[in-house]
Amino acid sequence: MSVYQESEQQTIASLYRQHHSWLFRWLRGKVESTESAADISHDIFVTLLAREEQLLLEEPRAFLTTLAKRSVANHWRRQYVEKAYLEAISDIPEDLHPSEEEQAIIIESIVAINQRLQGLPLDVKRAFLHAQLDGMKQQEIAEKLSVSVSTVKRYLSRAAAQCYFAISVK
Repeated sequence: MSVYQESEQQTIASLYRQHHSWLFRWLRGKVESTESAADISHDIFVTLLAREEQLLLEEPRAFLTTLAKRSVANHWRRQYVEKAYLEAISDIPEDLHPSEEEQAIIIESIVAINQRLQGLPLDVKRAFLHAQLDGMKQQEIAEKLSVSVSTVKRYLSRAAAQCYFAISVK
């Protein structure tokens, strides 16, 4: 481990000691359970440890609040996706339900796709999801969205590029 990495870990350890309790209390007021607050708090500090750029913090609580707000938004987004998924499979006979592990993987995949498609116009997202999840052909998507096939092609290219570049950057 380099001197830089050791110094950075010490900075994060100090940040943790000085602000973890405050961050946990702040999160506890924003989410439904102590366990969720603890998980989010933990994830924030793990993310900081995994960063490659140096932390230069003049206002550590403002920085942690920004990270926490993003994490809480992601938490609620995941809760929404999980609830919608569980409602969707509730119509399927229980003996055909995916295992809990498979469900967790499916939910994480949906959340990741949703995150990668963020910022795209609704019709672009719909076209992509119809093609990928519903297996619809471009002509069917065009009819469903009341647009031309060439527009659907542009939508699909845009969504695919967004997913590709989101994956390649990480």
